[in-house]
Amino acid sequence: MFTGITDGKAALLPDTLKTNTILFRVTHPDRDQISYLFGTHHAFGESFFNELQHAGDALGSSDLLIKENLNIPGHRAEDIINLRTSTTSWKKFLNHSDLAFVSNVLAASPVDLQKMTPTELHTVLSRYYKEKVCLSKDPTDSHLTLDDYIGSLAEAHRIRMVGLETTEEQIELINRDVRGMPRKVHKKRLAAIIDRLRRKSDDNCREIEWYRKMDFDYRLTQACQNRLVLTDRNERWMAEIEPYLKTNNCFIAVGLSHLMFECGLIAQLEERGYTIVPVAVR
Repeated sequence: MFTGITDGKAALLPDTLKTNTILFRVTHPDRDQISYLFGTHHAFGESFFNELQHAGDALGSSDLLIKENLNIPGHRAEDIINLRTSTTSWKKFLNHSDLAFVSNVLAASPVDLQKMTPTELHTVLSRYYKEKVCLSKDPTDSHLTLDDYIGSLAEAHRIRMVGLETTEEQIELINRDVRGMPRKVHKKRLAAIIDRLRRKSDDNCREIEWYRKMDFDYRLTQACQNRLVLTDRNERWMAEIEPYLKTNNCFIAVGLSHLMFECGLIAQLEERGYTIVPVAVR
C-alpha cells in the first residue's frame, strides 16, 4: 500500500551527476563481493522490471536482497490500520461527493477507510493516480509494486531477503512528516488529488515520465532537503547495509530518491571506499 558521485572519487562514472540508469554495480577494492544498487519507483511493477536489461541477471547473481521493508503477514499496512480503535471523521476533510468517490475507489481495498488518517489516504490516492492515470498500468500486469515484484523474484530463486525498516515504522514516518499540518491544507491536498482522478488529468505526471525516461541528474553534491524522510533514514540504512556488503553479494532495492543527493546511498558508499559504476538497463 505504501509501499527516493561525489568529489571525483568515482572516476569510472561517465558523469558524476547525470546518467540514464537506475542500476549501479557496487564493489570494494579489498573484497571479492559484487553488489548492486537499484532505484525503484513504487508505482511501477512487473512489466517494467522485465523489460530492463541486466537487472534480472544482477538480482539472480546475488545471494541477498535488501529492501526497504518486507510484507510480513499480520504486519502489512492493512493489518496495522485495521487494528486501530480510532476513526477519522471524513466530513471534516471531504465533501459528500468526494467521500462517495473515495469510497468507490477503495471499495475493493482491504483497508478500512474509516481508520485511515488524511495523510494515509492522500498517499494511497496519489499512488492510485500514478498507476491508473499517469502510468496507465497494463491490466494484465500483476498487482505487485516494483519493490514487491523484485521480492517475489528473490523468493522464487530462494534468495534471502532482509528489510531495512518495518511497515509500522513507515506508516509512522509518513504521518510524522506532516505532523501539525492544518486541516485546511489536508482538505486542499485531498480535494486536488480527487479532482485529478475524476478528470483523469495527467497534469501532475512529470515524476512518472521522469522515471520512465531515466534522464537523471543524481545531484550528488546537493544537500538533502528532507532530514526525516531522506537524511536520517539513509544514515540508519547505511549502518545496516554495510555489514552485509562485506559478506554478501547484495541486491539493494530502495526508492530512487534514496540514491540521490549527498546524503544518498551512492555518495555514502563512495565515501566508504566503494566503487560505484552505472549499469545500462536499456
